[in-house]
Amino acid sequence: MPYIRIEITREGVTQEQKKQLIAGATELMVRVLDKDPATTFVVIDEVDLDNWGVGGQPVAEWRREQAAARSG
Repeated sequence: MPYIRIEITREGVTQEQKKQLIAGATELMVRVLDKDPATTFVVIDEVDLDNWGVGGQPVAEWRREQAAARSG
């Protein structure tokens, strides 16, 4: 009984995109591990951008730095 947890930032992910994530994650478990899709659970947690960090920084700051480095 696989349990898959997907965490993403809350930035306008649509219901259709979530549906595709659920279907894709389930299909991966079926194809790779021969799991039963009827007992494969997928949970999508959306996290506020203020509560997400990368590289020791809030993700919004990190993204600004990455954009500046690419353009500069």
